Amino acid sequence: MLKKNKHICAFLIVVFVFLIDRITKNIIVSSDIAGVSLMGGFLNFHYVENTGVAFGFLKGFNMFFILFNSLLLVFLLYMRRKTKDLLSFYALHFIIGGALGNIFDRIKHGYVVDFIDLKYFPAVFNMADFFITCGAVMIMFGGVKEEKCED
Repeated sequence: MLKKNKHICAFLIVVFVFLIDRITKNIIVSSDIAGVSLMGGFLNFHYVENTGVAFGFLKGFNMFFILFNSLLLVFLLYMRRKTKDLLSFYALHFIIGGALGNIFDRIKHGYVVDFIDLKYFPAVFNMADFFITCGAVMIMFGGVKEEKCED
């Protein structure tokens, strides 16, 4: 029963991340919220059509990124079966949900919708990117935790 609950929870994480990403992007695209600044200008909503990857690097290679990200997604699905650490298992699903959100954008629009602009951060990003980063940090934290346990 525990294994079944683990997989249900993982599925819900993917759905949650994908839906949050879709909802926030739809709000940005269909409203006047783009251009709004909060927290004294620290958080800005700035609509960007990103055809590249992080920091707008490699713009114009959308089909390559669709294929590359799809292969990466297959690899992540394979890795989830091999992951023994529960934190890393759930973290992979944050990354999978975010990857699905960005792949969806690339297929639907030909670009990824970015809109979160932090004053001291060098790039505009979206919720999918946020969850992918959270998943990566969780995996690193899980790795550090495992290393400490082995000592």
